[in-house]
Amino acid sequence: MKITILVEGRTEIAFKPHLRAFLETKLTDHMPRLDFYPYDGRIPTQEKLQRIVTKLLSAGRAPSDAVIALTDVYTGTNDFMHAADAKAKMREWVGNINRFYPHAAQYDFEAWLLPYWEDIQRIAGHNPNAPPGLPERVNHHHPLSYHIREIFRVGRCRDDYSKPRDANRILRGQDLSIAARQCPELRAFLNTIITLSGGILL
Repeated sequence: MKITILVEGRTEIAFKPHLRAFLETKLTDHMPRLDFYPYDGRIPTQEKLQRIVTKLLSAGRAPSDAVIALTDVYTGTNDFMHAADAKAKMREWVGNINRFYPHAAQYDFEAWLLPYWEDIQRIAGHNPNAPPGLPERVNHHHPLSYHIREIFRVGRCRDDYSKPRDANRILRGQDLSIAARQCPELRAFLNTIITLSGGILL
């Protein structure tokens, strides 16, 4: 099973080894091949997304068995209102291709880091409270990356928050099921991969 995951930027690439390590504990005998297909900024929209998905599912010596698109809701544009809207629009853009699976981080990837707030505090060298509420419900108009960037800015670590570097540090050794319990969109994303691979849902 080869699954290609369209992702936005370097932060999500930093997620890859931690995703793989987690899935290996759930899919011991049937771990899929995961290919991350990164874009600098945001994944394509409209006809371009359809063309890329079609190509990945049909071209080359080893075409993908499935393609997952993973976008943030907060893209710096007003394209999406929420995760359900983002998934519906990606489905509409791609059309009737049943091996395409749209997913969205509500509202951005950093929502999936917030459940590990104690580790963020430790790395940043500061101890403010976590943003209140469930991670995926933190204010859309105040990107979640801001909260993490701010704790690094005032902390003792002396480094500004670097998405790819610090996402990797925050997730190192973590059990993604902890975040999945608090983040329904992450759980849905993980369950798509697990289902495609014949595993047991979270």
